[in-house]
Order: sequence, then C-alpha cells, then structure tokens
Amino acid sequence: MGTTASHLDKEALSEYQVNVLHKLLKKKSCAHRKFRELQNKEERSNTTSRVPMERINELPELKSNPFKERICHVFSTSENKDGSLTFEDFLDLLSAFSDSATLEIKSHYAFRIFDFDDDGTLDYDDLKKLVNCLTGESEDTRLNDDEMKQLITNILEESDIDKDGTVNLSEFQHVISRSPDFVSSFKIVL
Repeated sequence: MGTTASHLDKEALSEYQVNVLHKLLKKKSCAHRKFRELQNKEERSNTTSRVPMERINELPELKSNPFKERICHVFSTSENKDGSLTFEDFLDLLSAFSDSATLEIKSHYAFRIFDFDDDGTLDYDDLKKLVNCLTGESEDTRLNDDEMKQLITNILEESDIDKDGTVNLSEFQHVISRSPDFVSSFKIVL
C-alpha cells in the first residue's frame, strides 16, 4: 500500500487542470464583481483605485464581525494606513478566509488581526481588546477588571510557552493547532 504511484493519463490530467482553472477564474470573477459593487463611478474607471474601509465593512460578510476594522487594516497595503483595499488586497483577504486556505495561513492572519498594536506579540492589552471585541463593551456584556485579569491570566498560562508574558506567533499557532473548529470558523464566503 502506498508503494506505487498513481498516474493520471494526459487527457484526465488536462481535464483536471481545466476544471481547477475554471473554478479559480469563477471565484476571481465573483470577487471582482463584488469589489466593483463597492466602488463608486469614479473608482471603477481607475484600475488602481482603493475602496474605503467604511464601504468594505458594509459587506454582509463583515458587517457584524467585531474585527472588521482590524481585518481591513491587516490586508490593506495603503501607505497612509487607512484600511482601504485595492482589488489585490481584497483577493488576499478572501483567499486567507477561504475554505482552501491552510491552517498556517489562517492562523498567521488571525494572529495579525488580534495583534492590535502590530508589535508581533499578543500582550495583556491586545488580549483585553480581543476579549472586549468578542464580548462587547456594553455594561451588560463587559467583564469587570477582576474577571478580565483572571481570563487573561488563564489565556497566558495556557498559551505562553516561554513564560515571557506574551503570546508570539508560534505559541498562537500551537494553541490553534489544538482547535479543530478554528479553520472552519475563520472564513468569509461570497
């Protein structure tokens, strides 16, 4: 078992390649159509135009996501850090959140989204913002200071392998690798 290589004949291989290419083009066409819907008239005539973060965040797939602004900032290549997206940025976002993205890619981008200060680690302040995004910041849902401190202590005890008081990317990926639901929950489908 496993000692012989399976071979597709040239015709079957060619048909497979055509099917894969067709699926990719169909997805890119759907993404392009969605991106153009977000553009105003002037932006449609400029092939390098950017769509403002406010319009991206109105997409039904992002509208109720508590991390929508961070998502735009992470995927934006804008020099002025305004969270606006080009079509290529938009494709990168969709690719990272697609079903076909690997655990490594999904966890890499999730880490960047949760790293609110962009310093390469999840520290106490990042984790506090993360929890507040998930629970909401209203009086009814917000954790009190003691609850927040205990929760972050528990997160660090579970995740901070090198005990430096922060969670780095490899520690985050280690934790995520033990969460089978992560890949299926980290997606956006257009």
